[in-house]
Amino acid sequence: MKITSYEKRKYLLKEKNDLVMLSKIKKLEKYQLNEKDKEIIKLIRTQLEKEWRIPLIRYLNKLSNRYKK
Repeated sequence: MKITSYEKRKYLLKEKNDLVMLSKIKKLEKYQLNEKDKEIIKLIRTQLEKEWRIPLIRYLNKLSNRYKK
C-alpha cells in the first residue's frame, strides 16, 4: 500500500494497526458504498488523525442535532 505525503502529514501511523486500518479504509473506498457506509468510513479515518477527538465531537454533535427534535 502506498502512503501519500498528505497521509503522512495528517495521520500518526505509528503502529502496525494504524497501517492496517488505513489499508482497509482505502480498499473499502474503492467500492460503491452507500451514504451510511461512506459516513462510517470517514469517521473511522479520523481515528488516525493526531487530533482524533475533534472529529468525534463534531460527529456526536451532528447525531445529537438529528435526534434532538
